[in-house]
Amino acid sequence: MNASTSSGTAGALGPGEGPGPGPGVPLLAALLDGMDAAFCAFDTDGMVTHWNREAERLLGWSAEEAVGRPGLAGWAVRPADAAEVQERLMAAMDGTGRQVHEFALLRKDGGRVLVRTQAAGVRGADGKPAGVYCAFGEVHAQIDLERSIALSEALLEDAAWGVVLVDADLRPTVVNAYAARALGGGRTTLLGRPLGELVAQGVEDLEGALEHVLAEGAPPEPAELWVTLRTAGEKDRRRCWYSGFLRLASPLAEEPVPLGVAWLFRDVTAERLAAQEADRVRFRANQLHRASRSASECEDPMEAAMAHLDYALAGFADHALVDLVAGERLVRVAATPSGEPGPCLRVAGGGIPLRYAAGHPALQAVDRTGSVRSSAPDPGPGAAEWAAERQWPDDSVHALCTVLRSRGRTLGVVTFLRSAHRTAFGRADAVYAESVAVRVAAAVDLARALAPTSG
Repeated sequence: MNASTSSGTAGALGPGEGPGPGPGVPLLAALLDGMDAAFCAFDTDGMVTHWNREAERLLGWSAEEAVGRPGLAGWAVRPADAAEVQERLMAAMDGTGRQVHEFALLRKDGGRVLVRTQAAGVRGADGKPAGVYCAFGEVHAQIDLERSIALSEALLEDAAWGVVLVDADLRPTVVNAYAARALGGGRTTLLGRPLGELVAQGVEDLEGALEHVLAEGAPPEPAELWVTLRTAGEKDRRRCWYSGFLRLASPLAEEPVPLGVAWLFRDVTAERLAAQEADRVRFRANQLHRASRSASECEDPMEAAMAHLDYALAGFADHALVDLVAGERLVRVAATPSGEPGPCLRVAGGGIPLRYAAGHPALQAVDRTGSVRSSAPDPGPGAAEWAAERQWPDDSVHALCTVLRSRGRTLGVVTFLRSAHRTAFGRADAVYAESVAVRVAAAVDLARALAPTSG
């Protein structure tokens, strides 16, 4: 800013308001020129006293050309509009607060620019009006800014998906209502807390994604993150969030400085669980079909029973045991290898009566003529002892015993076992096991019916 700009400082701001001549003048000039908005000021007579670089960029008039002019008429405003514009701007000197107007200003090259202005009066040390300052910018730029602010407010208030702003330390700084409900807390209680306090399992994947965005930028596609929450109820702890990420950088820095990450997500747990269940049902139906075709080619009905179990084990269980009723006890007639995965085979040398203790799940299944599920209370070292007490392989942690029924008679029990790396059996698993048991029971019944003639 030139000397004429500086010399007008005291006049525009009033006695004691501006720095006056001296070291403060370059500071004021630097502040005005560093503004993102165009800025000009007028004294009490309407003379231009200040004109910053953004005003020069927007309209093309330099500070040397603007400062000292008696208003904007004839150069920055059309003569026909000058009186109205000047009157509305100078009215701010006697008013209170800021006044917002929209004007069409003239560029130095003759073009017109629609601007939005914010004008306010300046008072001197004696409290009397000393002039007016006016900040202005293109209306389109102002609308873009307001639209961006409105978008931010809408995302953080009314969005139908979660929005979390995370700082460089991976701690939430802003959380909208949807995200607060999903994370199981309040919009203020979640702020500043490590994500590990909110997410029990899957926090490594979430923090890894946030760190990648901070370092490399947003991934090209959204990602599905499965997490287990600490604060939710037992049924709602396991969640799937369809997540997108955006790196936030300061627009004011010369080099991009990461401010954090905007994490947007939507809970798609119900959809993903439904899709998984549909895939599981299709797979199991296909396995039953394949097992039936394979069993139909077996001459020995017991081989057909084993074929049904082998197909059933795929993706369902680690072990299968077949115990048949012999008098008052159950006899083990077939089993999968206990040490490693393998097909279900007949027990060599004939079956030996099993000394199951009262309350054993297999005995319960016989008594109920249905299915019984059971899991080790401690999936750790104590699980081996739990399995040994029930005469199951040492790595068994979850069990599903299903009765074998044919022609209105109980023939025995088939037991499916899972190790610790699988989840416990559910109701849908019991339904599938019963479908398998029906086929196994029919084959076992046929084998028994043919036994006298084959001997």
